[in-house]
Amino acid sequence: MDIVYIHDLEIRTIIGIYDWEREQKQVVSLNLDMGCDVGLCAKTDSIENALNYKAVAKRLIEFVEQSEFYLVETLAERISEIVLQEFGVPWLKLRVGKPGAVTGSKDVGVIIERSGK
Repeated sequence: MDIVYIHDLEIRTIIGIYDWEREQKQVVSLNLDMGCDVGLCAKTDSIENALNYKAVAKRLIEFVEQSEFYLVETLAERISEIVLQEFGVPWLKLRVGKPGAVTGSKDVGVIIERSGK
């Protein structure tokens, strides 16, 4: 399986359990690896046969900017559902980070892997 990826996509959103986190947007960082077969698009050199990473990124930016989850885990699960269902991706690995959320740490977050049905 080939992989199309989007790494270090930073989006501002409401995320967190503390009162101050519910009042101001914070940056979350996404790293997304999506399984696909790039053979046909490579052969035809046509975006119509490719997993359009720009369309995926645009959809995720829109979704994350409008979301207001308490947990990074919930955000990650919803993102994976969008990618699997709306873009027909058979497998993904997603890392969602909250840079600066823990003093002394550059980043904290979750990594999940999911498969389409």
